[in-house]
Amino acid sequence: MRIPVLAALASLWLAASRGAVAEEAFVTNQLSDDLMVVDLATARSVATIPIGGKPAGIAVSVDGRFAYVTSPDAKAVTVVDAAARQVAGRVEVGGGPLGIAVAPDGKTVYVADWYAAAVRLIDTASRSVTASIAVGASPSGLAVTPDGKLLLSADRDDDSVSIVDTATRQRKATIKVGTRPFGVTIDADGRRAYTANVGSDNVSVIDIAEGKEIGRVPVGMRPYAVALAQGRGFVTDQYGGTVSVFDLATLKPIKRINVGDYPEGINATADGKRVIVACWESNVLDIIDAVELKVIGEIKTGDGPRAFGAFLRRTE
Repeated sequence: MRIPVLAALASLWLAASRGAVAEEAFVTNQLSDDLMVVDLATARSVATIPIGGKPAGIAVSVDGRFAYVTSPDAKAVTVVDAAARQVAGRVEVGGGPLGIAVAPDGKTVYVADWYAAAVRLIDTASRSVTASIAVGASPSGLAVTPDGKLLLSADRDDDSVSIVDTATRQRKATIKVGTRPFGVTIDADGRRAYTANVGSDNVSVIDIAEGKEIGRVPVGMRPYAVALAQGRGFVTDQYGGTVSVFDLATLKPIKRINVGDYPEGINATADGKRVIVACWESNVLDIIDAVELKVIGEIKTGDGPRAFGAFLRRTE
């Protein structure tokens, strides 16, 4: 489904963006085999970087220096110098790399191996795989707590989330959630996690310290990933062509926002005022005003944007 007034809304987005924190979106375009860099202040593409191997997962380091891209078909992770906007290296990881996350200190990259029920660890200094951690079947989304002590893996085919101690590199807990969890997101305090459950059309809410699910929120069809902003959760509903919004305090649904076709990757800007959505079938990024809960702009991408992971980078 399309928004009929996007041209006008794009102008509103540009006007509203003035004075905001400068950020870029690093979007994996799976079908065009590249990574597109978008300046969110101007709503324009500023670079297209060939990647290959059907890139899917993306994780920008906290310091913004590097972007790490998974290519399932190439069985590799590409290291991109974010400022120079060029490939800086490539790490062969084998298997089926999909979800990816970077430790807050930037020293370790975690890669979900879809086929091996494992998470591979990449040392960023040597750019080599140094360890493997057993998790559940078909790990997809990964997220690290802000203190770097815990790694969460959404294990899709086990209907569970693994909690891994990053110091011992051992799985310390398994939490049953909804059916086929895919994306997983941790809040800024490191207290709660949220999984988008593709098979049960809901979001599981996890108390990380307690190691248990504490609630479920109904959302649209085939939820893919979750972003957090303004005290709300924003969930991409792939089959619905919508973003479901719910209240983080009450866990009550608020609204569904029409976006492009087959929305997948989703992130909130650093100031929490905008939510950026990658729409696979429409080949666009939709921009949502996180306060007004409406689409205020659209940016053209390459073919098949997934942007699965932390794909936004602060530039100042």
